[in-house]
Amino acid sequence: MSFQPVAIGAGQGSQVYLSEKKEQDPPLIPGPENYNVLDGNKPNIETYMYYAKIQRDREALSARNDAEGSRWGNLISRSFKRQESDNRSVQLSPPSVDGGGSLVTAGEYRAASGALRTATWGSVFYLITTDILGPYSTPWAFQQVGYGPGVACFFVFGIMAAYSGFLLWWMFMKLDSERFPIRSFGDLGQRIYGSWFRHVCNILQSLQLVINVGIIILQNGQGLSQMAHFKLCFSVCNIVWTLAGMILGQIRTLQKFGRIANFSVWLNIIVLIMTMAFVANSPPNYVAAGVPAGTIPPPVMTQAINLQPFQTQLEGIMQIVFSYGGAMIFIEFMAEMRRPMDFWKAMAVSQIFIFVVYMFFGLFVYSYQGQYVVNPANQGISTYGLQTATNAISLTAGLIAAALYGNIGVKVIYNNIFVELFGFPQLTVTWGKYYFAICVIVYWSIAFVIGSAIPQFSNLSSLVAAVCIFQFSYTFPPFMILGYCMQVDATKGDREFDVNNPDAHRVDTWRDLSRWKRAFFTKQALFHVWNFLLTLACVSCAALSAYSAIESIKAAFSASGSASSFGCHSPLDNSG
Repeated sequence: MSFQPVAIGAGQGSQVYLSEKKEQDPPLIPGPENYNVLDGNKPNIETYMYYAKIQRDREALSARNDAEGSRWGNLISRSFKRQESDNRSVQLSPPSVDGGGSLVTAGEYRAASGALRTATWGSVFYLITTDILGPYSTPWAFQQVGYGPGVACFFVFGIMAAYSGFLLWWMFMKLDSERFPIRSFGDLGQRIYGSWFRHVCNILQSLQLVINVGIIILQNGQGLSQMAHFKLCFSVCNIVWTLAGMILGQIRTLQKFGRIANFSVWLNIIVLIMTMAFVANSPPNYVAAGVPAGTIPPPVMTQAINLQPFQTQLEGIMQIVFSYGGAMIFIEFMAEMRRPMDFWKAMAVSQIFIFVVYMFFGLFVYSYQGQYVVNPANQGISTYGLQTATNAISLTAGLIAAALYGNIGVKVIYNNIFVELFGFPQLTVTWGKYYFAICVIVYWSIAFVIGSAIPQFSNLSSLVAAVCIFQFSYTFPPFMILGYCMQVDATKGDREFDVNNPDAHRVDTWRDLSRWKRAFFTKQALFHVWNFLLTLACVSCAALSAYSAIESIKAAFSASGSASSFGCHSPLDNSG
């Protein structure tokens, strides 16, 4: 697809991500919360909903006009007009002499926001698939729990991931507008629960991204050590990929990642096909699976239900959560769409496609390798030449993915901490570019420390799945829809809303019991209870899974022959 993600991040202006030819444009457009209503106060949820309805009506009218125009053969002319509209640049007024932000009129602000909404649901389907598709851990998940629980968990978690995506789409449709645009998960959370929830989302997002980069460094280090027959120090292998990431991460604009990111998707598909072909025609990698050297391994065995300790099974289930993780940047995809109302189509098709790929690949590899499955799956190939071929391809794709995560992660931290709290310059100015280059080096150094300090791919990915991914994909959406619906139900006892005086219509406040009664005891009370219980269940599951992952990490370090922190021994080298 031609569309590239140009606004993936939390709480920062979208022009950060445009091509570098436009980097000398005036400063960033202020965030949505900096645009106040007529009385000078921060907008309330009724104000957001008022302008969101206007925005959705405008989009629906545009869709009808496009459909009518296509019947008269105007598709080509409309395409040229749309391209001109999408490529227009928005000139902002110069900064004020006192060093404050740019002087932006309401018309300029709405035009700037609308100019960035260009994606179709077809391109977003491609982006969601790119973001989520990564089934290398699925065979190991089946090995931990067996066929029955594995299929059941993949199905249930897939359904719940789709449910969460639908909730995010619904709230976005009700609260987003060109006047008050939503550009990140944290922005949506702030509309419902305030600034504290936005900070929670941004912290977890930053944590998830940096640990993901550390996991990819660890995965690539394992692959390089395999290619070197474990003769190269494992920490050196990790350093090699850290240095490569520091260099590739100096690319500031996501637009420049576009073609290589698309290329990495096909690299992953090639690795999947090669892995299935090789495991079907060669024995498992007994050394990587932990079979002591010189012993005759038992035959491959698969199980309908793998009766292991609950802690071990939770770790396998978290690999399923890790596989479905992607809701964190669903909001960014919607923010780029010309018609966000079509997002559900992209999500539905992509979720079905991803579910089929995960199930087929996981069951196929587990059926051939059984208890000898290695995580990631391609490193369980025993033939050196075939193993090296898949490693070489996956290392390239992994580095591209890590560079993308690092690019987003650095911008999230820089804009939400250094710019907002410490007054650092924006990334569009010269000094901002210098600081960005330094932040990239520090960021990758932290990721190296994480990956090298805990050289346990499965345990580390289970930990980040429990602490971060689980929240964005399963815990936060029902928690947010609960808050949104309660606020909407509470407004049903207020007077008629007046956009010119947005706070005067309320008959009580949240300090009054009457408003809480209207919020909860409505026709949607069962829906409120369902989402409340679902939120509690998700928090409990995440806490148990995080505890399980931490205990597994401690047990792995205490086991004899295991890889140590910052050591030279590869986690895959079990030859003794």
